[in-house]
Order: sequence, then structure tokens, then C-alpha cells
Amino acid sequence: MAPRVLITHKLADEAVEVARRACDVHFTPLDRPLDAATLRQAVTGMDGVICVVTDTVDAALLKAGADLKVVANVAAGYDNVDVPAATRRGVVITNTPGVVTESTADLTWGLLFSIARRIPEADRYVRAGKWKEWRLMVLLGNDVHGRTLGIIGMGRIGQAVARRASGFSMTILYHNRQRLPEALESELGATWVELETLLQRADFVSVHTPLSTETRHLIGEKELRMMQPTAYLLNTSRGPVVDEAAVVRALREQWIAGAGLDVFEQEPEVPQALKDLENVVLLPHIGSASVASRTRMAVMAAQSAVAVLQGERPQHVVNPEVYEQKT
Repeated sequence: MAPRVLITHKLADEAVEVARRACDVHFTPLDRPLDAATLRQAVTGMDGVICVVTDTVDAALLKAGADLKVVANVAAGYDNVDVPAATRRGVVITNTPGVVTESTADLTWGLLFSIARRIPEADRYVRAGKWKEWRLMVLLGNDVHGRTLGIIGMGRIGQAVARRASGFSMTILYHNRQRLPEALESELGATWVELETLLQRADFVSVHTPLSTETRHLIGEKELRMMQPTAYLLNTSRGPVVDEAAVVRALREQWIAGAGLDVFEQEPEVPQALKDLENVVLLPHIGSASVASRTRMAVMAAQSAVAVLQGERPQHVVNPEVYEQKT
């Protein structure tokens, strides 16, 4: 009998076909985040799950899905999964790194230009019929070229953002737990500095760290007050890396010039205080939302799920300890 696989959200047809060729595929009733009880019920009797970041894969769900052998997360991050609990149960967790890199870097730059040059404001200005004549001092933004970009988290996405910065003659500072090899620093034109130095010197601070206990609220009031009043904060990583309440204060009281946020602490909830501000651009977690990237992510997740269920080891395993337990 073919292994039973649950797909929790609508995926690209190509990914569904990959799963269907090898598995008995099941879908949840609605293409929207499910409450915990409904999701636990849906995984009962399943051998595998292909899920997304809004699905909480915790110990209770893993217990309900007692037959699960694999959870394939359609995302590079996996903070929605209790990896230790899965490892204890021998469930393989996979993710989709790499394929989101370039699209997320593109989106980061879209946010950067949008907030620095006030593009959304200008769009609203035109649509509201306020543009009556060309005027020299209306909707003045700030230049990007020649400025200093500070990157917090220099993994794949951080490096892709840095590569784009070279085309704008920017000075690139970065902070990472571990310094990059000297040759790669040279290639990127990036200089490692302490976090405090980066915050004090950067005109644009772009956050690209994974979410962990160490990075939760990595950027809070203390860090925002270190930034220049002309500087901008960008977050395309995970919402809880940044303290939203502190960002609201920073924007209201002009500790910083503006912010571009693609992620939030309690998605899809966005504080009304942020919505009321003009000096922030707000996006609905669309960092990797290109047709090509989202399709590749879904196909990779489906391929990983099928590989595990056919007794093979997929390319991207979050908890390789599972395989060590089996030997």
C-alpha cells in the first residue's frame, strides 16, 4: 500500500504531482491555517506531512501522528517545528534552503528602496489625487547609493543582499556569530564588526538571522536607540527577531527614520500602531513569493517527503541525528 501523505496547504501542481506519483495524497479541508485540534486530527494515520510555516508541529501533533516518518517543511526556516520532539520520535524533518535565497534578497532590496525613497507614500499620494503640480520639495527621500549597509546574519540570504549592494557603491558591514572566510569577505566587499558598531554606523540595517532563543528580540529598544536617526531597519527574517513594540516607539519618536517589515511577531496580526505610521512599509511575509521560488520550494519538500518514505535520505535534513539513531 502506498504511504499516506498529508498536504496542509495549496501547493504548486508540480509538487502535488511529485507526491501523487509515489504516495496516497490527502489534503486538509481548507487552504488556510488550521487550529491545533484540526491539524492533529488530520495527521492521524499519515506517514508523512508536507506543511508550511503557519503549521505548528509540536509534541502534541507528533503524538497524534504516531505513524509519521517525515515532516517536510516548505520553508528554509523551521521554527514552527519542535525538532527535538521529532528527533525523539524518529521523525525526519526537512526544509527547503537555498531556493529562497535570491528571491528573498530581491524582496529585501524592494523594501529598502520603498522606504528610503518613500515609494508607497508616493503611490498613495497619486491615487488620492493629491498630485496637482510638480514641486521641488515634495516627498523627498534618501539616496541609497554610496551609503552604508549593515547586515545582521551573513548566511545565504545575507550574502545575496551584500552582492546586490556592490552595484550601488555601498560600504558593507556585517555581524555574524562566526566571521566569514577572508576570501569570501573580500569577494563580498564586507567587513565584520561588532553588533553595536554596525548599529551605530549603518544607514540601513538589514536582519537575516534565523529565529532561536538567542535571536528572539535581538533588535529591541537598546539596539534601536544605537541606530542613527537617519537610519532604516529592514526585517525579512522572522518577526520575533525584532521587538515590535520597540519598533513602534522608535518610529513614533523618530529614533530611526523608517522601517521595512515583511515579517511580524504574531502573524498574520500586525499591530494597528504600525499600520497607522507612514514611515514604515508593511508586507505580508512575501520574501520568497515569486512563482519560480515558491514552486521550487514545494517541489523540493515533496521530493524530500517521498525520499524518506521510500527509504532514501533527502538532501536537506534538519535533524540528521535521526539517521544516527537508526544505525
